[in-house]
Amino acid sequence: MDFVGTWKVYSEENLEEFLKAVEAPEMILKMRKDFKPTVVIEHNGDEFIYTLKTPVFNKVHSFKLGKETEIITVDGRKYKCTVREENGKLIAQTDKFASVREIQGDEMVEVSGFNSFKNFHKHEGFGVRSKQTVRFLCKSAVFSFCLCFCALPDYHRWLCNLYQ
Repeated sequence: MDFVGTWKVYSEENLEEFLKAVEAPEMILKMRKDFKPTVVIEHNGDEFIYTLKTPVFNKVHSFKLGKETEIITVDGRKYKCTVREENGKLIAQTDKFASVREIQGDEMVEVSGFNSFKNFHKHEGFGVRSKQTVRFLCKSAVFSFCLCFCALPDYHRWLCNLYQ
């Protein structure tokens, strides 16, 4: 698995509905309407480091596969999260949400949902779709990974390109 890369989001669907559902602050709603983030993924030994960059803020998280870590959202909420790899998919799980990421051809697909991975339903041969899921799609000429820890209701699509 090669998850390393710099990604620029270029398309999103249903983002506002999700942000309202998770009670994101109005500032976050406005910022996410106006700016598409860049995500940088680094891999150093057994540690992954990802940085979410916008003109307003940068957020850095790190994790090791199979080890619990703390994630702090942009608005300060804290979650304990464990990320594991299964069959080429990266699965992140907290007590509030879970997400599955997979590279398909030159795209990175992410599907996230509230509660737990057990609530997911099969969708489009890869992921899930329920009333509270998200689908992120990242596009690249090489295999890379777009890692974003968030979950959206209904259907949310996030597209990003490898950006060097």
